[in-house]
Amino acid sequence: MANIKSAKKRIIQTERRTEVNRSRRSGMRTHVKMVEKAIEAGDAGAAQSAFKDVEPRLMRCAQKGLMHRNTAARKLSRLSKQIKGLNP
Repeated sequence: MANIKSAKKRIIQTERRTEVNRSRRSGMRTHVKMVEKAIEAGDAGAAQSAFKDVEPRLMRCAQKGLMHRNTAARKLSRLSKQIKGLNP
């Protein structure tokens, strides 16, 4: 356990930030699953609306450092490609 005041403060800040990151990551994963579920069901409209909701969440996660920006871009690209494949 830390004895120095600044180290104690960093521990508190890290715990707080970890909780925020965990919540943000969980929400992002949930929304990605919603898009994937709509794609599996073959519902292009629902998939498109869910995609519009997940896009800013993924980019925000990349911006905040929860994932690499290329990873977020790759996930968006693959989801978008699957949605476009629903419309013949």
